[in-house]
Amino acid sequence: MQVFIGILLLITFFGLVIYAVRGGNMALGVIIMATLWSLLAIIGHYTSSPDFLAANPTAGNLTIMGIINDVFQTAFTNNGANTILFFFGAFFGRIMLETGIAQALIKKTVELGGDRPVVTTVLLTIVVAAIFTSMFGTGAVIAMGVIVLPIVLNLGINKRVALTSFMLAIGAGLYMNALPFAQYQAYYADGADYLFNGIYVKYGVTALIVQLLVTIVYIVITSRGNKKVSAWAAPNDAVPETKSVPTIALICPILPVIEVIVFNLPICFAFLITALFALIITGKLTSFNETARIITKNFADGVIDTAPLLCFMMFIQAFNKAASYCVPYFNAVLGGVIPKNALIICIIFAVFAPLGLFRGPFTLAGSGAAMLGILSGLGFATPFLYPLFYAPTMTMNISCCITQSWIVWGLNYTNNDTKEYMGHSIPCGWIICIILALATYVYYGGLAF
Repeated sequence: MQVFIGILLLITFFGLVIYAVRGGNMALGVIIMATLWSLLAIIGHYTSSPDFLAANPTAGNLTIMGIINDVFQTAFTNNGANTILFFFGAFFGRIMLETGIAQALIKKTVELGGDRPVVTTVLLTIVVAAIFTSMFGTGAVIAMGVIVLPIVLNLGINKRVALTSFMLAIGAGLYMNALPFAQYQAYYADGADYLFNGIYVKYGVTALIVQLLVTIVYIVITSRGNKKVSAWAAPNDAVPETKSVPTIALICPILPVIEVIVFNLPICFAFLITALFALIITGKLTSFNETARIITKNFADGVIDTAPLLCFMMFIQAFNKAASYCVPYFNAVLGGVIPKNALIICIIFAVFAPLGLFRGPFTLAGSGAAMLGILSGLGFATPFLYPLFYAPTMTMNISCCITQSWIVWGLNYTNNDTKEYMGHSIPCGWIICIILALATYVYYGGLAF
């Protein structure tokens, strides 16, 4: 009976994959899956043999009310710390826009690039990556996109190159951003700390550098032979009009990361003091009432920005808890099929990295949560699985996939063809994922079990 339950679980898993690929709402998808897998775990409990239940305490210690409480109550309320972190991170991103620091950084970069379009595009790529080590969300991407993309396009850079490099730069920065780290931390049942002061600093730095280097090489190769155009050939409305911002303010976007890594400050505190520093040095705190208005307005806007993501995170916690009860049944079906070898698993993730596209089984922003549950159930440990899934999630899904909301916006904004964009972005993402799969084995292969 346990094999039959396992087969039913796999059928529902592939159903989630199809649903995700077709663009279904993932928050609704995972909560439905949590319900189905909870039901199947209960059925398995009452139909499996006593020997099987005795050998699998997770399956043998279930009660109907216990699983309802764990999946639909405890899981929802276990994410308080990450919720607060997202609020502070979104607030900080809003402050970077409110003060004009992000816009000023872009303008200074264009001035530095002078009359060399490729150099200017490379510099903008680096700056965008630096900005997104602390900023996050569709609103922030659009706010930067309406500044950066017109500049690059008016310098004569091909529109597909412009959009691809911009999206890859965002993904590079997000590898060292505390918010997605916290977001995907919620997928792991042990709830360990995977922020920058943990064991993943070297992986985050490596991933950021690798994605930036691949993006820069891509820009240089695809822009060979471009006609030289003055940076100020870009029309006035493409170059951000900004008030005078002190030079020291330009380091604010990366200050929270530095404060966490170097000084081991709590990330929320780092966001808060850097935001206040930015407001002070840009002269925004002119009175007590104005200070109160700016802080409350930007905090409220940040909460609105993160609301859909927080809904999804609560539902994914419920799904993860339900998946933990189904592990024995996955083992019954797949225990002898999936290789229990860290190197082979890394090679599979490298070769089939495009399965991170279209909300597929290699991205945690899609049906990868089910694949994670399967691999966890087969004995692979979180320190190994965390970076293994992170590359196809951050690069293939967030930087390359047309199901990503800000990529859809970018395609429409730049009038890019979907297939042509994917023809540029996917090869870059695949190369990045191959390199990072190798890095995962080198760094964490010894922690796989």
